[in-house]
Amino acid sequence: MVIDLSPFYGAGTPFDRLFESLWPSMAISQRSMAYPPLNIGEDDENIYVSCEIPGMDIADLDLTLTDSSLVIKGERKGVKGKYYRQERPTGFFQRVVNIQAAVARERVTASMRDGVLDVVLPKSDESRPKKISIEAV
Repeated sequence: MVIDLSPFYGAGTPFDRLFESLWPSMAISQRSMAYPPLNIGEDDENIYVSCEIPGMDIADLDLTLTDSSLVIKGERKGVKGKYYRQERPTGFFQRVVNIQAAVARERVTASMRDGVLDVVLPKSDESRPKKISIEAV
């Protein structure tokens, strides 16, 4: 089950809106949102992680697979100069995806196209569903 909490991100209190107007770089609505946005899915064979990071160079990304998680780290470098409005986040980011299945590490693949990082984590044989036959007695 997926619960969409995005309607609550912009519904701050009057104090939150005042704080945001005085210090836009410390905006509560920006701090509460996870960056970069992810989609996580699975089927019987694989776990799929799709991450939107437009404008990022592959050299500025680091993927690490541990026993129980996939860690996506990177740094979005800002453009020097004065901004009139800045909505695209800059700086260091890290997302940790907890994995609840054993992964066949030697078959993990990652690719990036059009600003979307796709990681495919193949499930190991012991974590795949197994059909159990029922015998009549």
